[in-house]
Amino acid sequence: MRWIYISPHLDDAVLSCGGLIWEQTHSGIPVEIWTIMAGDPPLGVESALAKQLHANWQTSSAQETVALRRGEDQNAARRVGASVYHCPFPDAIYRRSKTGTLYYPEGIFAPPNPRENELVKDIAAHLATRLTPYDTIVCPLTIGQHVDHILTRQAVEQLGRPLWYYADVPYVLWDPEALAPMTEGMTGKSFFVSPQGLAGWQDSIEAHASQITSLFSDLTDMRQKIREYAQRQNGITLWERE
Repeated sequence: MRWIYISPHLDDAVLSCGGLIWEQTHSGIPVEIWTIMAGDPPLGVESALAKQLHANWQTSSAQETVALRRGEDQNAARRVGASVYHCPFPDAIYRRSKTGTLYYPEGIFAPPNPRENELVKDIAAHLATRLTPYDTIVCPLTIGQHVDHILTRQAVEQLGRPLWYYADVPYVLWDPEALAPMTEGMTGKSFFVSPQGLAGWQDSIEAHASQITSLFSDLTDMRQKIREYAQRQNGITLWERE
């Protein structure tokens, strides 16, 4: 039985669940991280938002950014013993209409653009072709309301499968009060994370080197916040519907 962690971007699964993934793989459980928005960016003029993010990540183009982040993802997954699959859908900062109009030129913490309704169906259909009836699926709660997290959850829920949900790190660290309303009507289960699992979790996040200063002050801050988060949860908590 595989555990499939659905990651909107090329870091979300290890940010949120890296310690649990480490524990599972080191117990002989096969784990795969499927990143939804990992596809090649379409050609076209980049938005000011994309250019600013590239500057933060010290990359010069969309193509360079995606290639770099895919490599980081491979490295991060190795550190927790998981394998990866990169879906063909581009990140929100790159998606555009057939005529070239960017869907999210100014912000990505927003409701989905109505013109992306078909994207949810496409993602669900793509995932369905790779899943087996025996897979356990873990999906983001969408704390933080990043549009790609919202679309990912909508697509996964269209599969009609039993699901576990994880709290989106770092957004749950920035806004812990958002967790309660997002898990209302759900039952949480705490999964043990050993000191070795915590170290693997922190190491896997560190592998996403381009993202660290966007999400934390620095590596020391990241390791401290992840350690404190694990201590508060007694490991890592996943939720399922009652």
